Amino acid sequence: MSESWFAHPTLTGRHVRLEPLGEDHVDGLVDAADDPRIFHWTSAAIADRDDAVAFVRTADEDPTRLAYAQIDITTERIVGSTSLYLIDPKNRSLAIGHTWLSRSAQGTLINPEAKLLLLRRAFEDLGAVRVEWHTDERNAHSRGAIAKLGAEFEGILRKHRRRRDGTWRNTALFSMIDEEWPRICPRLEARVEG
Repeated sequence: MSESWFAHPTLTGRHVRLEPLGEDHVDGLVDAADDPRIFHWTSAAIADRDDAVAFVRTADEDPTRLAYAQIDITTERIVGSTSLYLIDPKNRSLAIGHTWLSRSAQGTLINPEAKLLLLRRAFEDLGAVRVEWHTDERNAHSRGAIAKLGAEFEGILRKHRRRRDGTWRNTALFSMIDEEWPRICPRLEARVEG
């Protein structure tokens, strides 16, 4: 638990490798962004190389965010991105999000394993006491996936964020705390092992 909260190591599982997101991932991000519907609920969208460059730069410019490229270990192809963000060492908390996956990676073990790797990083390496998730209150798929991880629904944050179209988003807030992690971790590990 002595590691810097802003260290950005590669995290590797059986199905996915999370590499610190950088300019060298741009072309792979464009390839992974194979369907505009992927970005329906996200704050950013990737339609071309310029969008991917902007996505990487925006993530890099946020001092409280560590963004990752998600690499499918079987194919060695980029299949999306995810992040630790709102990193707050003083209060030992952070959020997991800014996640999107290619259509081919959706419904596989890549997303649950990526979350397992990030949760281990948070609770076991950094000593976090709280991890949060934020999603559009209307995004039933994301809300279900977050709940399936074992996170607790805490409520709705009204007019919490702006959507890309300028409208206000109400955000569903979920969390997991350190006391819950020893119970949740084995279940998540079993799920990832299939």
